Amino acid sequence: MGKRGRASQAALLLAGPKPIEVIERQKAPHDLTDEETEVWAAIVNDKPADWFSPSSAPLLAQLCRHTVQGRRIAELIERATCDTDLVVTDYDRLLHMQERESRTMRALSTALRLTPQSTTNHRGHTKPTTRKPWEG
Repeated sequence: MGKRGRASQAALLLAGPKPIEVIERQKAPHDLTDEETEVWAAIVNDKPADWFSPSSAPLLAQLCRHTVQGRRIAELIERATCDTDLVVTDYDRLLHMQERESRTMRALSTALRLTPQSTTNHRGHTKPTTRKPWEG
């Protein structure tokens, strides 16, 4: 418990404002393509600056790669629906590839705490993601 009454001038000077801490956002690895780097930036900028630690960078890079691959497979499926000469097994193979990419993206997103499932408890209440101002 603190002292009763008004704070002295000396106490106010000692408890001055804390400097603002600047947290750098994770930079994309150099081995990502331009399209994958755009996905990286979209994901990183969507979350608070301290959401991703350096140890999560490999998972995030893989998520970006799988996202781009998923888009490419979706484009192939779109083209395949217009192609009358396409064999059914080729179309089925594309659908399986898309499902595999989707499963991998879901697993990586959950591991990186990007999905609603990973930020809520078993009762459906949202877990706090940031510190409260009085927690310092």
